[in-house]
Amino acid sequence: MSSSASSMMRTEALQAPQAVARLLAADEIVYGALAADLQSHEPQALVTVARGSSDHAAHYMGYLTMSRLGRLVTSLPMSLVTLYPARLRCAGLVSLAFSQSGQSPDLVAPARFFAAGGARTVAFVNDADSPLARACQWVLPLHAGAETSVAATKSFIAQLAAGARLVAAWEVQSEVGDPSLHEALVALPASLDAATRSDWQAALPVLKEADRLFVVGRGPGLAVALEAALKFKETCGLQAEAFSGAELRHGPMALVDEGYPLLIFAPRGPAQAGLLELALDMRQRGARVLLAAPAGTPGAQLPLVYTGHEDLDPIAAIQSFYLMVEQLARERGLDPDAPRHLAKVTRTR
Repeated sequence: MSSSASSMMRTEALQAPQAVARLLAADEIVYGALAADLQSHEPQALVTVARGSSDHAAHYMGYLTMSRLGRLVTSLPMSLVTLYPARLRCAGLVSLAFSQSGQSPDLVAPARFFAAGGARTVAFVNDADSPLARACQWVLPLHAGAETSVAATKSFIAQLAAGARLVAAWEVQSEVGDPSLHEALVALPASLDAATRSDWQAALPVLKEADRLFVVGRGPGLAVALEAALKFKETCGLQAEAFSGAELRHGPMALVDEGYPLLIFAPRGPAQAGLLELALDMRQRGARVLLAAPAGTPGAQLPLVYTGHEDLDPIAAIQSFYLMVEQLARERGLDPDAPRHLAKVTRTR
């Protein structure tokens, strides 16, 4: 996507393919050892610990773990550790923490709590010397490099890739023994590079004057819909809400009327047919639908790049989205590097 100006957010988003290439080239022994440990010592429970964009990456890994490995994954409400004296059972537990900085107390506290209780703790973190990394038994560095823009881009994409890599390594060693996701990861950097050149200009006139919209996905694509909605809020001041395509047909659908904007992510996979049907239904009721789907899909204005596996396609989708939303922010007169009231490192309790 061409641009007459630039920002740190755009520069860092364009670095994501190289960041993922570094991630995939490093730490092979650690991923293999962790996967072997997970396979040989069956977890009784898995929980993810994350906030903001990192929570969306955790959602993506959780979905892959459940769909491909059959293990249930729960997102931890951190206040059960930081504010309420919940008697959580740690035996047999695996905690998966996701963070760019590894600084927030409400991520570090659960890691220490679970470790003290005998759980296995894993950190997906960009700063391998952070408090979160030091609190965890296993550290999977993101290798994204310094990220200074408040809006996370390359670190989020690296988190998605790292989560998929661990699932793939575990899957190869499991009774499933499916190497397809593991093999497809090799080509992911090239797919991300192609995604940086996808033309998403059609979204700009629809969203330049918008004040609200829905972002829709399903399956592994719901994680990037959640992330896109957050980035619309952060960088564009847009009241964006993310929904599963199935959930939208319940209460939220009542808000959709003439001219209401929707961004629908419809990559390959079992959910695609239902999302394409939803896009058609919404257009018939007068909504302004922006359909992100592979080139050649009827009604698609925003092309999605194929990766080596349909479960990786959402990663390429968010790569294309980031460059569009950065340009949208500037066209709305905002600085995407300096969102109001936000800081790069958020320390919540």
